[in-house]
Amino acid sequence: MNTKLSFLFCILLFASYLSAQTVTRKEVRLSGNAYVTSHHDGARIGRNGIEKWTDPKSEIKAFVYFSKPQTIRVTVNGLLAEGKSQIKVGIGSQGVKLSQTRKIKLNAGEFNMELKPFHIVGPGYTAITLQGVSKTGDNFGEIRSLTIASEDDKMVFVDDFADYWGRRGPSVHLSYTMPEDTIEWFYNEITVPLHNDVIGSYYMANGFGEGYFGMQCNSENERRVLFSVWSPFETQDPKQIPDSMKIVMLKKGNDVYTGEFGNEGSGGQSFLRYPWKVGYSYRFLTRITPDDKGNTIYTSWFFAPEEDQWRLIASFLRPKTNTYYKRAHSFLENFSPEQGYLTRMVFFGNQWFLTKSGKWISGTEASFTYDATAKTGVRIDYQGGYDSHSNRFYLKNCGFFHDSTEFHSRFQKTAGNQPPEIDFERLP
Repeated sequence: MNTKLSFLFCILLFASYLSAQTVTRKEVRLSGNAYVTSHHDGARIGRNGIEKWTDPKSEIKAFVYFSKPQTIRVTVNGLLAEGKSQIKVGIGSQGVKLSQTRKIKLNAGEFNMELKPFHIVGPGYTAITLQGVSKTGDNFGEIRSLTIASEDDKMVFVDDFADYWGRRGPSVHLSYTMPEDTIEWFYNEITVPLHNDVIGSYYMANGFGEGYFGMQCNSENERRVLFSVWSPFETQDPKQIPDSMKIVMLKKGNDVYTGEFGNEGSGGQSFLRYPWKVGYSYRFLTRITPDDKGNTIYTSWFFAPEEDQWRLIASFLRPKTNTYYKRAHSFLENFSPEQGYLTRMVFFGNQWFLTKSGKWISGTEASFTYDATAKTGVRIDYQGGYDSHSNRFYLKNCGFFHDSTEFHSRFQKTAGNQPPEIDFERLP
């Protein structure tokens, strides 16, 4: 009997040892993983995590992906400069009411407060939500990070990566298979579905080897149609570009702003402030042709169904360049870190290429790729594909969903029967 008990005791000890070995502790920095999702003026996310947290109505959410159901322990780390405060910490899926909450009291000074365990129903992203309850000082405290003890070796969060890019979320791209002919024109259509006009989104339709053309949601009151061409001189500061390498604006449409841009390469930029709407299909047309003098001319037009006419955005000359249309592609990106917790989606349909000789060829194939944020695995909320109901490709990113699309996935769509009707002689 004693031998059996000893054996069972050893088994229990070994199991306990294995369990202890599988528990890992990960520090989730709020500077790279958290967002103020309501009452934005009452808190902010800075280098130290949650800062200037004064409003009890403000909600702050940090997002972590768990690969399986499990029990986790969360420790809240930070500093309360003065007084006392009470905060509430809860968990739940994105957009779902909190399923479990804990309240903790904080005193002035540094703190590392471990909460009662939470149960993760996973797999999927979990939103860890913080909200102020009461305070005697100016704020609820500066929350720097959450230490999570779990048995999950496949947790996903922004770690060992730039906070700015991690909070922006992954950018996603479609590269269109181009005909072998010499392509002078590319035509594409964009439709942003209902509720997907998220501030900070760039829905780029006509990308090429030296620039891009699409539309943006810039604020509650402003939307743009944007067309840019990179200079052949590589720099992040447009002021450093020699005159001989500058992008030259040849023409621009009515109400179109033109200037220079930097910080993502440098070159010439143009945009039209235009109140595009969700659910409408907008048409984009770009022509790229050499001028036989060692330069290339890039011209883009935008067709708005509300106006039933083509509008010239701009025509640029790129020096020391001799090319026709190359690397046709589209992309979807979020350029506002504060908006990286919101999902956005866009459809791309009816792609057509027009050859130098005047032959229309329908685009039928696209390949999916993504940026370094996705490649490093710190965010997995990215997707691309083909919608058979509308015969369109689509891109989707951000918002902490986890149905990711594999890199270099290829999609096919049915060829168009009728090329776009464009009176080229009447293009402005």
